[in-house]
Amino acid sequence: MTEKQSMLAVIEEGECCPSVLATPLAAGDAIELAKGFHALGDPIRLRVLSMLAAAPTGEICVCEFIGPLGKTQGTISHHLKILGGAGLVHGDRRGKWVWYSLDRERLAALNAAIEA
Repeated sequence: MTEKQSMLAVIEEGECCPSVLATPLAAGDAIELAKGFHALGDPIRLRVLSMLAAAPTGEICVCEFIGPLGKTQGTISHHLKILGGAGLVHGDRRGKWVWYSLDRERLAALNAAIEA
């Protein structure tokens, strides 16, 4: 089981993740959390997450980010790759397009990690 799966299992069991502010982190936990927080440290990526959270169907085609974000498909794909690597979004290829959805459990794990 990966560290991410372990963290998500704790959430699913109804227990709270140890707070970064209350408990010293193990090196592996710090690395995994840092990936998530790094991915949140960019305005474009925050806007992508915001758009996904507000999507009525819970998913958005990569092509639908281009207009609102004013960025090229390559730039948007780069940001989605970082968000995906951090476990914050999931992509589903359908034909030539990829549809993205938000991983709300991963966001909840990051939130729980910084709660005092």
